[in-house]
Amino acid sequence: MAVAQQRRAMTASLPSPIGGWNARDSLAEMNQLDAVQMVNFFPTPTDVTLRKGYTKISTGITGEVLSLMSYSSPSTTKLFASTATTIWDTSTSTATASLTGNTDGKWIHAMITTAGGSFMPAVNNVDPMIVYDGTRWSRSATTSTAQTISTITRGGTGNLTATLTTASPHNLVTGNTITVAGATPAEFNGTYRITVTGASTLTYTMAVAPSGNATIMGTYTINYYITGKNSNTFAYVNLFKERLYFVEENSLNFWYLPVDSINGAVTSFPLGGIFKRGGYLQAMGTWTIDAGYGVDDLAVFVTSNGEVAVYKGSDPSDPTDWALVGIWNIGQTFARKCVFKYGGDILLLTQDGLVPLSAGLQSTRLDPRVNITDKIFFAISQAADLYSANYGWQISYLAKYNMLLVNIPVTTGSEQYVMHNITKSWARFTNIDANCWEMSGEDMYFGGNGYVARFYDSFSDDTDNISGFVQQAYSYFDRRGQQKRFTMVRPILQTDNGLPTVLCGVSTDFDTVPLTSQISFNPSTLDIGVWDTSTWDDTNWGGNLVVTKFWQGVTGIGYAGSISMNVASQGIDFHWASTDFVMEAGGVL
Repeated sequence: MAVAQQRRAMTASLPSPIGGWNARDSLAEMNQLDAVQMVNFFPTPTDVTLRKGYTKISTGITGEVLSLMSYSSPSTTKLFASTATTIWDTSTSTATASLTGNTDGKWIHAMITTAGGSFMPAVNNVDPMIVYDGTRWSRSATTSTAQTISTITRGGTGNLTATLTTASPHNLVTGNTITVAGATPAEFNGTYRITVTGASTLTYTMAVAPSGNATIMGTYTINYYITGKNSNTFAYVNLFKERLYFVEENSLNFWYLPVDSINGAVTSFPLGGIFKRGGYLQAMGTWTIDAGYGVDDLAVFVTSNGEVAVYKGSDPSDPTDWALVGIWNIGQTFARKCVFKYGGDILLLTQDGLVPLSAGLQSTRLDPRVNITDKIFFAISQAADLYSANYGWQISYLAKYNMLLVNIPVTTGSEQYVMHNITKSWARFTNIDANCWEMSGEDMYFGGNGYVARFYDSFSDDTDNISGFVQQAYSYFDRRGQQKRFTMVRPILQTDNGLPTVLCGVSTDFDTVPLTSQISFNPSTLDIGVWDTSTWDDTNWGGNLVVTKFWQGVTGIGYAGSISMNVASQGIDFHWASTDFVMEAGGVL
């Protein structure tokens, strides 16, 4: 009598890899909720989502956008993009040139509000400091002394060009801003950005043509100026306790202005005597801590060789107020934008990854686990080794999606390593060729080749598909010593407007080349209802996520298995919740 064969099929379920990208642990010991690779997916506390895309909000820019600068005052918000020679106003879909004639487009900026208004100074260690005041960009002059006006004449198209001649050389440059007062006719008066035409002559454009040349010359004042040091040597600017501080290029000196001032004589403070490893000052940050006697801000200075000096106080000229707290080693820094304010803490971008200052100063470099990037340690360390000389390294944070982002300027274009702030889970984004990032309001923007784009605002990369890939960590499915033949998988997906193209496969026994050749299902579009027209119970309504569950055949034999998934999508909100597996148990050999 024949004996019925016992069924050997088993089922198992795994949540999606919400633990994110793991570039640190052994494949054999990796948590099964992690991912061997996670590209253009974003792990959240509840599921794994295909990342959102971007929309180009301003085009017509000539060249690569190297810097973005967000200006905000009680009445005005502006986003400016800088190329190598020009600063562009991106308020409209076609950007307009706002300041031309620059030498370098890699600006570092800050915001300061004084009794005179809200100002955004920016430095690049080549050009004079520039300032935006809510109306115009101006270059800082190297002098505050105005010369006696000899003549002011009108001319040019519509007699709108004023030519001002001074009795002595004015020592100004094109792009400086002056305010003319007391001249007659009154149309010559006002605040203007000038064009220098000679040692004692300059021109500016009036809004209304005067009736003739000036009969009373009046006087002029210089609106923005830095004396005591040429501001074209400043490579970094930071606002600390109502005072602007500047880092001098290739130096261990910083400079500072008087309190609540955008103008004036800067004072030097040398740090060469406290840093034992030399190098140069890379950046400055503001660290907010509670030392037991209330919250206070400390000044943080970071060198290229990885030394950090922390000072307390508000007036560097007063030895009873300004004091050194300590000096620590945190790892070599290689990018000017290596300091990022992260809540009350500071993140430092170093050769070892992202180091929170609060944890890094306690452990120095003895314990790499204090690094936020610990879970992707090998990936970010390798990126730093390969691309540290490239421009574009930057840290940014998109609060409404709890997303911390590190821009990696690879050989061609850029990638982003992103972390969910709640779960501390990482992923890698590609196909976003960003040179720089900036928050303006609650939105994040990036600059590319000829455009500025708003990030994470749509389900497509402008007009292109979003393509993602993820390989979940290997699992023994609670049968470590038993072979298995994988036959079917069923990813549990949620989408809102149809299904994208999804390719699934199963790899076995730590194969580093995932199997993704099988087509799981093809794109389809849901019939989204039209209000007052569609039938309520028979129609999918926008905003609802529809669960999709399809069993798909796979092939793989091994002790451990890993699902991998390729997705190509446009216009679809895509979520991956979990995966069901069907496998047959085999022997131990």
